[in-house]
Amino acid sequence: MSSADIHARAGKAIRLESVGKLYGEARAVQRLDLEIPVGSFTVLLGPSGCGKSTTLRMIAGLESCDEGRILIGGENVTTAAPSKRDISMVFQSYALFPHLSVAENIVFGLKVRREGRAVRDAKLAKVAELLGLTALLERKPGQLSGGQQQRVALGRAIISEKPVCLMDEPLSNLDAKLRHEMRVEIRALQQRLGFTMVYVTHDQVEAITMADQVVLLNGGKLEQVSDPRHLYDRPETPFAARFIGMPPMNLIPLSALKSEAPRDLMIGVRPEALTVSEAGPLRGNVLAVEFLGADTLIDCALGSATFQARLPGGKTFSVGEEVRFDLQVEDLHVFDQATGLRRDELISEIGSQLRSQQLC
Repeated sequence: MSSADIHARAGKAIRLESVGKLYGEARAVQRLDLEIPVGSFTVLLGPSGCGKSTTLRMIAGLESCDEGRILIGGENVTTAAPSKRDISMVFQSYALFPHLSVAENIVFGLKVRREGRAVRDAKLAKVAELLGLTALLERKPGQLSGGQQQRVALGRAIISEKPVCLMDEPLSNLDAKLRHEMRVEIRALQQRLGFTMVYVTHDQVEAITMADQVVLLNGGKLEQVSDPRHLYDRPETPFAARFIGMPPMNLIPLSALKSEAPRDLMIGVRPEALTVSEAGPLRGNVLAVEFLGADTLIDCALGSATFQARLPGGKTFSVGEEVRFDLQVEDLHVFDQATGLRRDELISEIGSQLRSQQLC
């Protein structure tokens, strides 16, 4: 079955121009400027309260836009009703009708739009086959697993043949194994059908494994917009550096390495970039050891600062012992604490000083 058999129209681009949302004196979303390309999988990522769901709901028309404007497919939809925006949406709760069968839930929107029975049946058969629901069409939602219910919610969105699909934390009610399976299925489905996806999550694993573009939000502001690899390799701010990566990047004040170093600078290095070396320039006293099987995490003290290393699981360490670590200059990041921005022009100099142990 080809993509065209299911989805007749290509995706649409979405553009946010200085979009803001106010709740009284509080500014929940702070004048976002954002481009979501045609046919892309864009993830709105961030902690609770960062404005990601509010942004999605403004795109959907479920929340009013207090500042700026929203364009879908080049058309200004800022004040348009949700039904006029040519979108479909999948919620965290699935929102299935418990008294209707799987088939009736999937075609509900088509019936509301008064599409003919023959058309509904043909579309239902294709969507059910695509999602592996053919044998479940007569069941009620209460007879389905969480993953099957999520597929029904997806089917209802797909069958509408909208060029834009919005998803708000759709996998948060599933266990870890099902979340992994559904991540793979949703991403493959989006690539196959070609619609534009905007997906909200607080889970960085979902973001970096599914997205073409990650929009990292913090306090209603854009922190960084980039592809997952660039976000991991070159975080623009300390917040981005700490939010992406498991465990998060170490941020160590430069003054912890050398007392006369500028106090507004800090170095960043990911735990997995550190290797044990007797002549390594970075040293710390072990505070805690966490064995994870393939890996071992150790927390170390460096003066008043702490850092973490992710090492092969075969290595053993004791609390209190001193361990020395090596790192490559290309794995080093430098941030200005005053501005919250990267200082790439200092990486080579600081890296050279660190490796020559002039900072330790």
